[in-house]
Amino acid sequence: MSQGRLEQLRSELDTVNLQLLELMSERARIAKEIGQEKVKQGVPDFDPVREKKMLDTLVEHNQGPFDNETVRHLFKQIFQASLKLQQVDHKKHLLVSRKKKQEDTLIQLGSTVIGGGTPVMIAGPCSVESYEQVRQVAAALKEAGITVMRGGAFKPRTSPYDFQGLGVEGLKILKEVASEFGLKTISEIVDPAHIELACEYIDVIQIGARNMQNFELLKAAGDVQTPVLLKRGLAATIDEFVHAAEYIVSRGNTQVMLIERGIRTYEKATRNTLDISAVPILKQETHLPVLVDVTHSTGRKDILAPCARAALAAGADGVMVEVHPDPATALSDAAQQLNIPEFHDFLANVRKSGLL
Repeated sequence: MSQGRLEQLRSELDTVNLQLLELMSERARIAKEIGQEKVKQGVPDFDPVREKKMLDTLVEHNQGPFDNETVRHLFKQIFQASLKLQQVDHKKHLLVSRKKKQEDTLIQLGSTVIGGGTPVMIAGPCSVESYEQVRQVAAALKEAGITVMRGGAFKPRTSPYDFQGLGVEGLKILKEVASEFGLKTISEIVDPAHIELACEYIDVIQIGARNMQNFELLKAAGDVQTPVLLKRGLAATIDEFVHAAEYIVSRGNTQVMLIERGIRTYEKATRNTLDISAVPILKQETHLPVLVDVTHSTGRKDILAPCARAALAAGADGVMVEVHPDPATALSDAAQQLNIPEFHDFLANVRKSGLL
């Protein structure tokens, strides 16, 4: 083959490459539109029946020189790229996405701002057991300069025979004690019917790990304007976690915080496996405040402080820890709650790092 003929063929190939690029770009544009329609109609991203039909049609019209398997392989790559484009476009439009809103969401709890660049410490008992118990903890928190207290009034437990919480009475205790000491309160709600009631007694509605995909509860929390603290599910992916938050925000409540509390893995050294990598990923992918629950993620008092420092170093907007006046007599999570002197040591240790 002469040099002139070679250059001519290469030139023809270059022209075809550009034509293919133009056609692929047009195909991508159509694929994105299809993706948008799928979102509107609630249709799954991937349709294997549709893909098979397209591949069969292409093979039926294949006249060579590529064999049928090569044609299938090449177009499968194109289909996968188009599907990925649809999924990226869908993710980009989530209300909780950083691409949708660049600036950080700030949660104002009295004089305390969560998500504003100054990390916060949230502490309190696993369960609200009595007025005296909560008051003792509240007094210790106030003395330590802590402004937000957690306490479980409703307790979804693995066993139906375990303490289930004081319910509405627990919410009333939280409100009474918080009013006395000037604290803001967080408590878990498990029933959509209790959401509006909770707004009367607490400052932040917590949706626990076991309810992260309780969609009716998420919707109910989205219908009020009380801030929501959403915990990551026991084995939820980050994508599932983010979409659970989207349920709340899509209903109109933009005051949502995310909290990593460890996920279930095969590791037995800790109660759960603390996914520190989730913190920077969530901060990068969403505009919502991100906190870390070091108590439930580790279940070990001896490593709470280093895990809290790690969370703050990774960019967490706050840390949650459980405190009880007498953990040995606690009605839930006795082994992992700090007593008040231990809490003071823990707090001093974390503050000494300069991260809090």
